[in-house]
Amino acid sequence: MTTLTQEQLQDIQARNPEAFKQPLLKRFAAPTAVVVCVLYTIYCFWFFSISKTVSEGNWEIAGNYLADWISYEVRPDVNYSTGEIEIEWRRFSPLGDDPEPDWIETFTGPVTILTEVEVEAEAQTPSAPDLSNSFMSPSSPATSSGSGAANSFMSPNSSATSTGSGGDADEIGEPETTIIEERRDGINRAVVDFGGGSQIVAIPDLVVVTHAGEALEIEVDPIGGVVTPRSELPEWALQKTEGAKVFIDFGFDGRAEVRSKEVKVARRYLGWENFVFDTQSPYWGMSFTQVVGHLFTGPQLREDMSNWSLMWDNIVNNAEWQHGDVWIKLLQTIVMAFVGTLFACILAFPLSFFAARNITPNFFVNQVLKRFFDFLRSVDMLIWALFFTRAFGPGPLAGISAIFFTDTGTFGKLYAEALENIDDKQREGVKSVGASPAAVQRYGVVPQVLPVFASQALYFWESNTRSATIIGAVGAGGIGLKLWEAMRTNQDWENVAYMVILILIVVFLFDGISNALRQRLIGRTH
Repeated sequence: MTTLTQEQLQDIQARNPEAFKQPLLKRFAAPTAVVVCVLYTIYCFWFFSISKTVSEGNWEIAGNYLADWISYEVRPDVNYSTGEIEIEWRRFSPLGDDPEPDWIETFTGPVTILTEVEVEAEAQTPSAPDLSNSFMSPSSPATSSGSGAANSFMSPNSSATSTGSGGDADEIGEPETTIIEERRDGINRAVVDFGGGSQIVAIPDLVVVTHAGEALEIEVDPIGGVVTPRSELPEWALQKTEGAKVFIDFGFDGRAEVRSKEVKVARRYLGWENFVFDTQSPYWGMSFTQVVGHLFTGPQLREDMSNWSLMWDNIVNNAEWQHGDVWIKLLQTIVMAFVGTLFACILAFPLSFFAARNITPNFFVNQVLKRFFDFLRSVDMLIWALFFTRAFGPGPLAGISAIFFTDTGTFGKLYAEALENIDDKQREGVKSVGASPAAVQRYGVVPQVLPVFASQALYFWESNTRSATIIGAVGAGGIGLKLWEAMRTNQDWENVAYMVILILIVVFLFDGISNALRQRLIGRTH
């Protein structure tokens, strides 16, 4: 390896000054780009108030939403408003119609039942005025003198005085509320166990919450509607205003609200409740071994249906998960993406030949078609979906039309640009043998662009499967509408997770198929 001397380096630099003296912009291009990116990031951070958004974000609610994707809650209410404790269950409980979980224990003893009764106040008669010292009194000299004093209009017995303002009809008072107490035996204590030493003990006038090694006593007044903690609240408890309900956070295990008349409990369990069979199915609550035993050895659970048919019917028509409806909506989404993409390819293919300058050398036709493509693809697919939902009503037809319009513009542009970049030698070779214009396009152009066209169509078919989910949420049908309905309830996040997983499986499957077909089309086998 030869080492250049200083003189040789100077000589080379003198003969090639442009190679050693780059412009100032080129020399500082890299650090300038870094500084610009940093400044732009700071600007975006300030303009969108990212720090404020992060600091004021309700991350606890977001965490609960994420937990709901992989778990479910059982929500009993411990009601003590009457003085006796009653465990109330919401309709369609995950535990069935008459749940008796082992984590709720009740105890019986003497209770005092408090009942509010409205009683009408007794009638009150106004007392007569004292006339003993009045000149109108019967004993007064003024009234006792004269023979007609007894029948005078000023006499107390006179009809004239008996209808005066002091003699109005009896007045009825406002209804009063009376509390009636009844002593008898009943449920006077309930214990809700959250596991790990966390529990809630409720008696009619006191709720004791134990969590993280701490105990919190809360006095409750069902009549006055007041909730009063006896000590300072720990970190896992919150009371927004004095006398209001107290929120209890047990972490992933659940939560509770201590109110004046009841404790609302939400006990969380990992998994998806009743995913295979709902609570109305005869298979509900059976183990896998028991289900298999009924399928093969009986006894028959329904006279009009075999155990196999009953099992499949219960799975498909699961009232809580609606598997059959979800699968049909997912199939609608796939069909929407396929049909919309196919129709767009069919229409864009011939139009792209007229839009390509080298195929159709007509400036007016080229520009009209290219602007038409720009118009179709400049309007977002979601906007087209809203338009066609108004035109055709909710359903897959609106989704197919939205995909068709958007992709026609996209395919038209891509196909026209691919045609304008073909190798003219093939076309000229076919033309030199006297082939017709149609044959020139068929044998000189199509073989060059067909793999590109097909590859792009396959890619957009896979992409439109995802897009069809979004446009379905605005009424264009498919699983997107089902997904939006589950999200609007703000409670069925496990159903949302189920549908998202189905969509991911379909997208992954189509992505693999699309990649394999594209590889074969462009001549790669590995």
